[in-house]
Amino acid sequence: MSSKDQFLSRWGFVAAAIGMAVGTGNIWRFPRMAAQYGGGAFILAYTLALFLWSVPLLMAEMSIGRKTRRGPIGGFRDFLGRRYTWMGAWMVMVCMLITFYYSVVTGWCIKYFVLAVGGAFKEGADTAALWSSFLHTPGQTLFFHFLAIGLCGFIIYKGIHGGVERVSKLMVPALFVFLIVAALRAVTLDGAGQGLTYLFVPDWAKLAKPATWLQAFTQSAWSTGAGWGLLLTYAVYTSRKEDIPQNCLMVGFGDQTAALLAGLAIVPTLFALSPNLESAQAAMASGNTGLTFISLAKLFPKMPGGFIIAPVFFLAMVFAAFTSLIAEVEVGVRALMDAGLSRKKSTLFVAGGTFIIGIPSAVVPSFLDNQDWVWGVALLVSGFFVIIAVWKYGADKIRNELINPSADIKMGRWWSLIIKYVAPVIFLFLLGWWFFEGVVDNPKTWWKPFGTFTTATILFQWAILLVVLLLANKFLAKSIKTAPEEVD
Repeated sequence: MSSKDQFLSRWGFVAAAIGMAVGTGNIWRFPRMAAQYGGGAFILAYTLALFLWSVPLLMAEMSIGRKTRRGPIGGFRDFLGRRYTWMGAWMVMVCMLITFYYSVVTGWCIKYFVLAVGGAFKEGADTAALWSSFLHTPGQTLFFHFLAIGLCGFIIYKGIHGGVERVSKLMVPALFVFLIVAALRAVTLDGAGQGLTYLFVPDWAKLAKPATWLQAFTQSAWSTGAGWGLLLTYAVYTSRKEDIPQNCLMVGFGDQTAALLAGLAIVPTLFALSPNLESAQAAMASGNTGLTFISLAKLFPKMPGGFIIAPVFFLAMVFAAFTSLIAEVEVGVRALMDAGLSRKKSTLFVAGGTFIIGIPSAVVPSFLDNQDWVWGVALLVSGFFVIIAVWKYGADKIRNELINPSADIKMGRWWSLIIKYVAPVIFLFLLGWWFFEGVVDNPKTWWKPFGTFTTATILFQWAILLVVLLLANKFLAKSIKTAPEEVD
């Protein structure tokens, strides 16, 4: 493997992996979930999820990628056998189907950074109208979608070391600095204490409610990227000497730290600057985009120094979204490279395809919402396929032959027990709960396959993808042409 297509330093890999994990969900979803589901009690459940689902799956993914030196499609073929190739293809396709709309979301973040720099958020401004106007102006949403995927494609075109590693080593530390600055300003506002109480003081009664645990585990699964195939892909470019447990723990804790910093930046700001408690709580319940692009944008002008904090906050959003987008696009690029295409051709194909297929999400907001619902839940299935890979290969064999030889802290039998027995139970509960939510939230329309948030739309679109991949399994297995590459 040329130096252009490998991580040349451990810090470069860790920075890229943390950037992979830290995305918009850390900033606009975690604070809402933590505040709504018990504050410190939710954070406790979220931390347990890190050890019972996310980190074990990340270790398994990294083991597969480093051993096979292929992305998910070739990795599953070589790790499990040719008839399981479709599982790796499912991971790639789900990741790409998310990428098609996540590029649009990244464009939103860029747009709002531009607005913040230009001083668009003024006291008394109608931020709801501003958001609606932007969202329903296809020329703008398409332009920023194009800008996001164009910049991402350029970075990946430059290779792992020259592009991904170099940018990650700059963006990830800057992201944490921006979040720290925003958090420090928020917690020093008059009235911030009420927000801190709301965010961190445990409501232990919430631990008795299944929703707290299910939301915490779901947040961890989505936020860390466990089961996405992202870390599996990045592991292709690492040395066999890389310490899998330490790296995966750093990714998990880095992701959680970013989420906590985002909570410190957002929740105290809402409670300190909102006219009353009801307004703050309404903002927390207004959804991801409502919280970020409407409520916070409206409050920044009321904050002393808000004209500085607003650009800092939205630049943090840009970096969080962008580093995750890079990892997602690289999954598709690696799949094409494994099939024999050059990095340059693969990048042009994936970036161009992402822009074109992402157009419906850019111009029809409800379509983006539907795709986020369908393929966000599908990531749980991707995680379950990683568990199956562990079962088939042998959990203890992975632990003894692939994880522990390069590890300073050896994984004990507990790792095998968690991923063989605990993680599957978690998967069943999470998947069943999301299906149940689709029925409860849409009692009269849950069976409609073309509804935005129905259970039937998940099953319908999953079935189409599954049938296509099963029929294409032999073709996919034969398509992997490159030989495994080793990095010393």
